[in-house]
Amino acid sequence: MNKLSEFVKTADFKSEKHVPVIDCPDAVKAGEWFTVNITVGKEIAHPNTTEHHIAWIAVHFLPAGAKTTLEIGRFEFSAHGQSPIGPNQGPVHTDSSVTVRVKAITGGMIFATAYCNIHGLWESDKTVALV
Repeated sequence: MNKLSEFVKTADFKSEKHVPVIDCPDAVKAGEWFTVNITVGKEIAHPNTTEHHIAWIAVHFLPAGAKTTLEIGRFEFSAHGQSPIGPNQGPVHTDSSVTVRVKAITGGMIFATAYCNIHGLWESDKTVALV
């Protein structure tokens, strides 16, 4: 029987436009706010058209030593240029980039997943230490 994890893809974001890139400090002070930016298509632009787009990005945190992740946020992108006139004729498009402020009391790993309506589910991660 197949498991969802068999279909989650990952790659080097410099050569693959679907990988969510996590930009945040490598180390933070416990209890202080820091900014996490997730972008799909950072080096190679993702089209984000009616036909081919990133539908959502989710961000999770795995505290050091924990066995389960905590969801930080889930962000949906709903404007892909669709219009009654036709595909890509609409007045607004969204770019697949989100920024969220986070405060942690322990180090751990940030995970980002992004869903492309054609190419499926993609993932990346980044370790964040405490100083």
